[in-house]
Amino acid sequence: MTAAGTAPSPQAPRVLIADDQALIRTGFRLILTTRGIEVVGEAADGAEAVAAARRLRPDVVLMDIRMPGMDGLEATRRILAESPRCKVLMLTTFDLDRYVYAALALGASGFLLKDVTPEHLAASVRLVDTGDALLAPSITRRLVERFASGDRAAGAGGDAPAVHRDLAALTPREREVLTLMGRGLSNTELAGELTLSEATVKTHVARIFAKLALRDRAQAVVLAYETGLVTPGGAAED
Repeated sequence: MTAAGTAPSPQAPRVLIADDQALIRTGFRLILTTRGIEVVGEAADGAEAVAAARRLRPDVVLMDIRMPGMDGLEATRRILAESPRCKVLMLTTFDLDRYVYAALALGASGFLLKDVTPEHLAASVRLVDTGDALLAPSITRRLVERFASGDRAAGAGGDAPAVHRDLAALTPREREVLTLMGRGLSNTELAGELTLSEATVKTHVARIFAKLALRDRAQAVVLAYETGLVTPGGAAED
């Protein structure tokens, strides 16, 4: 369904909007459809979002974190378990919502503030659909730094996670790239920092994702903190 005769572009992602506020859903639908992005459905809570994602198979889900009944976190977990290729963008009112960190760890591809501009909303949906995620590196890094220590301590008596052993699969250069991704550097910034071409950086990033079974840069940031490559508020490990 599109607005005012605007047809979705051939490569435009198909989007599901999940938010308990009807005005938010309506506004986001209007913004996206007038920019050629198809909104295939809406959901007012997490349970509706899971059912709609199962039925409609969207490419991207805009997911409110706080909804009645099943919240966005549980809905994200269920959707990604059933549809690993789906991309989930979390919607939040505050840029330091602790649930965002948990959502990133579950596999969400990033997050957006609800007061996002129309242009940034459409651009973000298109960007995350390509898999080139981590929409707001500096803010996401602050979220991880703020909550990673507490979340790590909450599990297994605070022991280091088992994923430490996975890093042995990385070459020294790939480990360096992952560390810098954990600090929030973009591919362009990585290329400048390491004196490499962006094409070479993209190759390193793709290999890291494959070796560590990561969905995107958001999960790479989370992993960099959880494995201790980067420490909250501190410098990266040597």
